Amino acid sequence: MERITEQPSPYRHLEKMSVLELITHINREDRSVAFAVEKQLPQIEKLITAVENRLRAGGRLFYLGAGSGGRLSVLDKIELPNTYGIEKGMVNVILAGGEENLVLALEEMEDDTEDAWKQMQAFRVSEKDLVIGISASGTTPFVLAGMKKCRERRIPCGCIVSNPGSPIAAEADYPVEVITGPEFVTGSTRMKCGTAQKMLFDMISTAVLIRLGRVEDNNMVHVRLINNKVVDRSVKMLMEKRPLTDYEEARLLILQFGNVRKAMDFIDAKK
Repeated sequence: MERITEQPSPYRHLEKMSVLELITHINREDRSVAFAVEKQLPQIEKLITAVENRLRAGGRLFYLGAGSGGRLSVLDKIELPNTYGIEKGMVNVILAGGEENLVLALEEMEDDTEDAWKQMQAFRVSEKDLVIGISASGTTPFVLAGMKKCRERRIPCGCIVSNPGSPIAAEADYPVEVITGPEFVTGSTRMKCGTAQKMLFDMISTAVLIRLGRVEDNNMVHVRLINNKVVDRSVKMLMEKRPLTDYEEARLLILQFGNVRKAMDFIDAKK
C-alpha cells in the first residue's frame, strides 16, 4: 500500500515562515479536505445507510480508534445524547488505552493487538451492531486486530482511513478512504486527516439521527434541557411550531415535558 500520510510535506523550512505564511498555507491545505471527502460521498452513503439499518433494528454503533481519530470519535459520541435525546449506549467508542484515559493520550496503546477485542467483549458486541475502524494510516494494530476479530464473528464493519489499499479497509464491509495527501507538517495526521475524520463523524451521526426522527424540519426537537440557552431555544421552537404566544406558558410546558416533541404531543392531544 502507498503511505501517502507519511510522505514529506510539500512545504519546506517551516521554521523560517512568518505567521501569515504559515496560516495561509495551512488554510490552503485545509480547503482541500472537503474535496477529498466529496469524492467519497457514495461510499459514505453506503456506510451511513448500514449504520441506520443496524440502529433501527436495535443494534449499536461502535467507533474503534486510537490517537487523534479515536479521541475525535469520543467527542462526537458524548454530544449526541444531549443534542438528539438518544439513550446512552446507542453510540459507543472503543479507544486504545480506554476511554477513561482519553486525556492521557496513551499513543503507545495503539500497538496493543489484544485490548480492542477485550473492550468489545465487555460491551458484548455482536452481529446486531456495526463497528467503524478509525485510522489515518489504515494500519493501526489496535484497530486492525479488532476488525479482524469482528470479521471472524461476522460483525459488520466500516472504516475511515486516509491511505488507499490499506489492511484496515480490506477488513471493512463499508470502507471509506479519504485521501487528503501529505500533511503540512510531515506525518502530523491530526491536521488534514483529523479534519476529514471530524467532518465524517458529523456526517454519520447527524444524517443517521435525522433519519431516525430526532430532527423535525431543521430543529432539534428532542434536545435535552441542559442549560438556560437550550431552554430558551426550546421555548421559542415550541412557540413557532404550535399556536402559543405566551412565552411563560410555553416555558412551563417545556420544563414539564422535558423537550419540544413531548410538549407538542401534549398540545396536539388536547385538540
